Amino acid sequence: MFGYLGLGSNVGDSAANLRAAADALEAAGVKILARASIYITAPQGEILDQPDFFNSALKIETELPPLELLVLAKSIEHDMGRDPNGVRHGPRPIDVDILMLGEEPFESERLNLPHREISTRRFVLEPLLEIEPDFTLPDGTRADSLLAGVADQPVEKRSSL
Repeated sequence: MFGYLGLGSNVGDSAANLRAAADALEAAGVKILARASIYITAPQGEILDQPDFFNSALKIETELPPLELLVLAKSIEHDMGRDPNGVRHGPRPIDVDILMLGEEPFESERLNLPHREISTRRFVLEPLLEIEPDFTLPDGTRADSLLAGVADQPVEKRSSL
């Protein structure tokens, strides 16, 4: 099944961290079909006094169901030094978010798809639209139509992932 992942890092060599997370996903059997460029953004959320974030997105193909993909993502985060008890929206060497998997919404206690913040974060939308210009949410909302609502969130496109 096809899906989309968001990657983020603002601790250590963030660009290398994004690449290492993508490599770890591939080593675990997740096929990467497309990689977005790296986008630099200021911190958002509760903690603004921290380094800028490097963000990207991946289009993937996997046989893993949503919760097993989540376990893999959390395992990669742990292996790369992310503290599972760290402060929400705080500094982190890597963040691997499942943005969407398959075509249908998914809800559980641990995971909601599409990702709840997909439509409110420009640092998610820009790289996602780079690799999938026609991305549409399950409710029919085109992702490109959401950009106007997040235009006040600056992003800087950098190198490729």
